[in-house]
Amino acid sequence: MKTALKIAAAGAGAALFAALPAWAQDAAAAAPVPDKGDTAWMMIATVLVMAMIVPGLALFYGGLVRTKNMLSVLTQVLAVASFAMILWVIYGYTMAFGDGGNAFIAGFGKAFLAGITADSTAATFSDGVVIPEFVFIAFQMTFSAITVALVIGGLVERMKFSALMVFAAVWLTIVYYPIAHMVWAGNGLLFNWEPAALDFAGGTVVHINAGVSALVGAIILGPRIGYKKEIMAPHSLTMTLIGTGLLWVGWFGFNAGSALEANGSAGLALINTFVATAAGVLFWMLTERLLGHKGSLLGACSGAIAGLVAVTPAAGNSGPFGAILLGAIAAVACAFFVVSVKPKLQLDDSLDAFGIHGLGGIIGSIGTAFTMLPGLGGPGADDYALGPQLVTQVIAVAIAVLWAAVGSAIAFTIAKLVTGLRVTHEVEREGLDLGEHGERAYNY
Repeated sequence: MKTALKIAAAGAGAALFAALPAWAQDAAAAAPVPDKGDTAWMMIATVLVMAMIVPGLALFYGGLVRTKNMLSVLTQVLAVASFAMILWVIYGYTMAFGDGGNAFIAGFGKAFLAGITADSTAATFSDGVVIPEFVFIAFQMTFSAITVALVIGGLVERMKFSALMVFAAVWLTIVYYPIAHMVWAGNGLLFNWEPAALDFAGGTVVHINAGVSALVGAIILGPRIGYKKEIMAPHSLTMTLIGTGLLWVGWFGFNAGSALEANGSAGLALINTFVATAAGVLFWMLTERLLGHKGSLLGACSGAIAGLVAVTPAAGNSGPFGAILLGAIAAVACAFFVVSVKPKLQLDDSLDAFGIHGLGGIIGSIGTAFTMLPGLGGPGADDYALGPQLVTQVIAVAIAVLWAAVGSAIAFTIAKLVTGLRVTHEVEREGLDLGEHGERAYNY
């Protein structure tokens, strides 16, 4: 009897150990482990987006201003992006992507990144696929940083540095974080719309948001001294070209990284970022010729950015030929606005933040409804309904425009009350490099 019990116990033990691999498999299925390839790609994509800000955007904007303001632009971009990163980890991430909350804002349970460890994960767009949450936080952090830095394009050569920093704190809190949540968070207003708003990498969240805010700021600040009376030509198109190249390269992280995985969707976004930008370069220069001007390097750089902006919401929602069409249309429309319409307005959007990012973002966001069509090579299913999706895209654009306009007006007003918005006439004449920072970009 004892021998039989020992044999039974031994059999039960063997069965128990034999079942352990199955238990381990069940545990693994319950808690997905980040794939090292996806993780590595997202870390690279994050660094690429960082290169878009410093030195990419800083050099692009810096080359477009006058010599006496070059250093001020570099300083503004560097400082405001750095400030945005700090605010993101304090409360920005939890407001945009934290647990709970409502359709407009998330909860505050992850303030100061509470409860997040190296083992925490964030979901991607594939069931059961995750990436480390710290990587997702860092990736989204660069988006918030570049968006507020883009607003500078409408404010350069006349806004106080202190006012810009106050504006950034308020604007990120009441404009960027809520829009990011509405568009990209699981319980966000536009994410849960039926059908959901399509914004692969930031047509509404980044470009419409920044472009409209820059327009509001330009109106509130008023034009620069001597606007339309003095020559305000870019002081270094060489710098602007370098910045354009860095922006284009970094934009691969911006767009392809928004797939959150190293997969076919990222590959689609990659090629679309090539061809839409190329179309933007060529069609902007063509539009210049049709309007009676020479094809210019400034136009080519502007066209590249217009193509990049337009394809951003459609990067993974378009076939390559749809992306080419989108880049071409955005370049023509933005070029016509910047070259022919803007000079007739008393609007000093200094570096065309609205003319390229705002207008290009609107075209791209609405155009994404069309690029989804299978007939244009888009990824939409055979039963894809253009009408309902187009209505959703228009609603998303309207919400982004109104939210950014009202929120930025509030932010600029608060900054004006706290520090005053504009430098003195003496500082503006002398240049913000010396007047605001006590340095020069060039010592000659």
